[in-house]
This record gives sequence, C-alpha cells and structure tokens, in this order.
Amino acid sequence: MKNQYVGGINDYRKYAVLRGLAGPGDIRIGVCWMLTPTDGRPDGGKTNYLDNPSRYRSYDSDLFDLLRSVIATPDKRHLALIEASGIVPGARYFDEIIPDDEEGRSTFFRAAMVKLAQCDLIIFDPDNGLDVPSKKKGKRDSCKFIYRDEVTTVFNGNKSVLIYQHFTREERSRFVERIGSSLKNLMPNASIWVFRTAHVVFFLVINPPHTPALGKRAADIATDPDGLFLQTKLVG
Repeated sequence: MKNQYVGGINDYRKYAVLRGLAGPGDIRIGVCWMLTPTDGRPDGGKTNYLDNPSRYRSYDSDLFDLLRSVIATPDKRHLALIEASGIVPGARYFDEIIPDDEEGRSTFFRAAMVKLAQCDLIIFDPDNGLDVPSKKKGKRDSCKFIYRDEVTTVFNGNKSVLIYQHFTREERSRFVERIGSSLKNLMPNASIWVFRTAHVVFFLVINPPHTPALGKRAADIATDPDGLFLQTKLVG
C-alpha cells in the first residue's frame, strides 16, 4: 500500500469488502497496510469513478462520499484520514513502513501482531500480493509481498485473513483457482472465499470460529451490475 493509492477504485472496493465483513463492528478488523514509500509513479490515480456517482455511489454512498472528500485536495490523500473517519466499524490500524530486510520485516510483523492482537480478521495490503518464487524474503522489493508462511502463522493464531492481490499475466480464472488451492493446502480447515474485480482479487481465509458470521457476510457481498465486484465465490 502507498499513500498515493488512497481513494482509487481498488481502494473503494477494498473498504467496501471490509465494511461488509465487519458488519456493525462485531467482527473486529485489523488493517496491516504494509505501507511502502510513495514512488512518484502515476498508478495511484484511478479516481475517475468518483466523477461518475450515478454508477458507483449507490453501492456504498457513505464510503463513496468519504473517498471523494479525501482526494479533493492532494495533501489530503493520506491513510490517516481513512483511519480517523471510522469508515470501517471498530477497525484498528498498523501503519508503519515495511522494510525489505528480513530482520526488519520480522520486527515489523511482531509489532503489527501486538497492535492487532484483539482483532478477528486481519487484512494484509501489500503492493503486489502473495509471494512469488522469484522474490525471496529479505531481497529488494520483497516488501511488496505477503509471504505464505506469514499468512499461515497469523491464521494459526486464531485469526481470519484477507489478502489484497493484483492479477499476474496468468489466465485469471486459473490464477484464482491456483492461489485459492494453495491457501487451502496450507490451511486445510479454512474456508477460502474470493472477491474478484476487474483489476485485483481479494482472498478471504476464514478461521473456523468465524465461519458462521464471515461466511454469511462473504456470500452477501454479491455481484453488482456496475462492476464493483465481478465474482464472489467459495474456492478450494
């Protein structure tokens, strides 16, 4: 996650998913931004949807209005405004910069888990998504990934996990099934849900104690005619 992404269309989708899963706040959400420095690239500017309220605002008007206000001036595009807004009921946030080096990364995750210890569901919001074979932990730009062993450790601590994942060049349906199956193999007692969008996919790994509430809410985040979510399904 970068501050330059705040308010983009994928941000809208992300908070919409979190709000749907949080309900009135009985599922306690922990947000681990996995924040990386702004890099000056233009790929944080996908905000044109905010100029089309007739299409997008009806899905979640409160969220839409918040994001439109946050990006109204450049100096407001900051995660602190999202955190202070209360837009995700009862959420807690961990917003330190994640380093590349392995020791620094371990320190980052220990601090994050202390801060989010009372949460039921933790979202990891890396720049890219789950780890890939070509990018070993501790190498340059490994900060852009969440590693499967980290997801498994958090899950084994009685947490459910939501992962923000960009698509790769692999055929998308095959990619979703492959990643979903790999998560299921690592956490066989989990329920794995997918929220697929035009550009990113969210993988929800539900810990058994949370299945009654989160399973129902995942099913309720239905396909909408405006393309906010193209597919919601159980996989693995």
